[in-house]
Amino acid sequence: MTNVIITGVCGRMGVAILKLALKDPDLTVVGTVEAKGHPAVGRHADSLITGAGNSLVIEDDLAKVLDRGEVVIDFTQPQSSLAHFRLTRQRGKAIVIGTTGFADSALGEIMSARDTKVVISPNMSVGMNLMFDVVERLARIMKDDYDIEIVEMHHKLKKDAPSGTAMRLKDLVEGSDPDRQWIEVFGRKGIPGERKKEEVGVLAVRGGDVVGEHTVMFAGTGERLEITHRAFSRENFAQGALVAARWLAAQSPGVYSMKDVLGL
Repeated sequence: MTNVIITGVCGRMGVAILKLALKDPDLTVVGTVEAKGHPAVGRHADSLITGAGNSLVIEDDLAKVLDRGEVVIDFTQPQSSLAHFRLTRQRGKAIVIGTTGFADSALGEIMSARDTKVVISPNMSVGMNLMFDVVERLARIMKDDYDIEIVEMHHKLKKDAPSGTAMRLKDLVEGSDPDRQWIEVFGRKGIPGERKKEEVGVLAVRGGDVVGEHTVMFAGTGERLEITHRAFSRENFAQGALVAARWLAAQSPGVYSMKDVLGL
């Protein structure tokens, strides 16, 4: 049994994670946290999910509940997530981070930690992580003869663009040839001229209630290969986060990705 704490519990992902975690026989939710000033702070988690019980009170400070848990599951904002990472590192607790939009310095601090247990991924979906693996392999094979473009779409309330998942896909493409001077193009307008071979394009689209859609296009002469992942609910991301939490609890200190969790 793994004791978990959920931060950002009132957010879209937080509610989805709480709902599934309460049904998981291998997990016990021992703490729920939301941002200071949030109207749900001080209320019981039962106000979010029927059946959560009155023993779970939504706190506004992770430090108040951290000693109860083994693994923190964090889908918040970059500044909060970094603070939660630092606290779990200090207290010797594990953390699963699904937050995106980190500054390079913050991401570097997390990725360089070797004395604590972390799973960090821009996308916890099993299907999306399989797509990461496929795109990485295809890019190595097709980078010289095909133009590679990435298109992502999310709901109109998403704050960061491009998505962390799209940026991860871009990084995988660029990693197929580290010596190439890649040119990153985030959308096009006006008269940009002929597409250069070194370009990798990323386009972010926002609208409606789209949970998440990512397409990588390999465009060649006379043909185009497209790989697409569509998420229709947040449950797949939430389930991936729970899989990561169970897995991380049994690991040695280190910084891991969902690729490690899934054994890819």
